[in-house]
Amino acid sequence: MKKLSDKDIENMIQTPFTPDKSMVKEVISELHISTRFPEKSIKASKEHAKLDLHQYTEEQAWNAINDLISCGVKNATIITGASGILKVKFQQWVQDSIISKYFVSATPINNGSFAVKFRRKSD
Repeated sequence: MKKLSDKDIENMIQTPFTPDKSMVKEVISELHISTRFPEKSIKASKEHAKLDLHQYTEEQAWNAINDLISCGVKNATIITGASGILKVKFQQWVQDSIISKYFVSATPINNGSFAVKFRRKSD
């Protein structure tokens, strides 16, 4: 990656900076973004999906679960992890949230995973 000179920095401050696509790709590659933030961990068919929430923030987990509900899947395995806030939050969302009406059941498989049955969003 190119080292920035003082003149480069001065030019960047004085003019709007829009990186070209090759620069964006290079930065993403160098920072290993794809390994830090997986694009999607939902592996879904219409019958069954698997959602691994490890290393998700609370907001990312909420959005991923909403996406799962919206895609019309009937059953899912949701992995929250054995400890941490997502295990607690997931159970709260199932019981008392605006999306709770879409859960038929959320049965613990083990200490950090749940077998979930969904009610279709159109039902």
